[in-house]
Amino acid sequence: MTAGAPVAARRGLLVGLTSHPSFRFLEHDLLVFRRGWHSYILSGLSQPFLYLLSMGIGLGYYVNRNGGVPGGVPYLNYIAPALLVTQAMMAASAESAWPLMNKIAWDKTYLAALNTPLGATNLLAGDLMWIAFRAVLISVLFFAVILLFGAVSSPLAILAIPIALLTAISFAAPIMAFTATQKTDQPFNMLFRFGITPLFLFSGTFFPIDNLPLFVRPLAWFTPLYHGVSLARSFSLGQVDPVADLIHVAVLCGFVAAGLVAARITFRRRLEV
Repeated sequence: MTAGAPVAARRGLLVGLTSHPSFRFLEHDLLVFRRGWHSYILSGLSQPFLYLLSMGIGLGYYVNRNGGVPGGVPYLNYIAPALLVTQAMMAASAESAWPLMNKIAWDKTYLAALNTPLGATNLLAGDLMWIAFRAVLISVLFFAVILLFGAVSSPLAILAIPIALLTAISFAAPIMAFTATQKTDQPFNMLFRFGITPLFLFSGTFFPIDNLPLFVRPLAWFTPLYHGVSLARSFSLGQVDPVADLIHVAVLCGFVAAGLVAARITFRRRLEV
C-alpha cells in the first residue's frame, strides 16, 4: 500500500469527486452526518407522516366537508407540496443559525479550518452545499411519504423537490449572512418567533392568501416562502401557469443571489483578518 492510500482512506466520502477546497468542508459535515444519519432519516419520515395525517386527513376531513379549497382540490393534496417546501425551509433556516454560530463562535470549527488552505468563501460554499444536501434529503423523504398517502395529482409533482431546494437556499443564504454578524444567538429567537414561524403560517401553506386581510397580502408576496409554496403547488396539482411560475422562480433566484452576495461579504469580514 502506498503512503497516500491511508490518507485517501481517511478522507472517505468525497475522495476523487473533486479537489475544490469547498468540498473538503462539505466532507467534514458529511462525516458528522454519517455518525447520526439514523435520526435524520427517522425525523425526515415521521414529521411528514404526522403532518399529513393530522392536517391533511384530520383537518382536511372538515375542510373538504365544508366546501374545501378553491378548485375542489382535496385538502391533503393542497397542503402536501406546501408542507414539503416549508419543511425544507425550516431545516435550512435552523441549520443557518445555531449550528453556524457554533462553528464561528463556540466550537470554533471555522477557526480551525482557516488554519488550512481553506478561506472564508470556501467555508461558506461548503456549508451551503451541506444545507442543500439536508434540504434535498428532507424533501425526498417528505415526497416519499406524500406518495404513500396518495397525495400526488400530477407527474410534475416530483419538481417540488428542486423547488424546495431553491426555497431553502433563498432562506439559508441571507440567514448565514446575518449569523456571521452576530456575537450571540439571542437574535435568532426573535428571527424565528417573528419571522420564520409567521411565514410558515401565513404564506399560503394551509390556506390561500386571498383569505388574509387585504393589507397583509403584499407581505406574503414579498417573501420567498410564498413563491416556493405557490410554485410547488402549481406543479404538484398540474395547474402550471408559465408566466406566474417564471415570476416565482425569478423572485426565489433574486433572494438566493442577494443572500449569497451578502453572505460572502459578512463571512469575509468576520473570518478573514
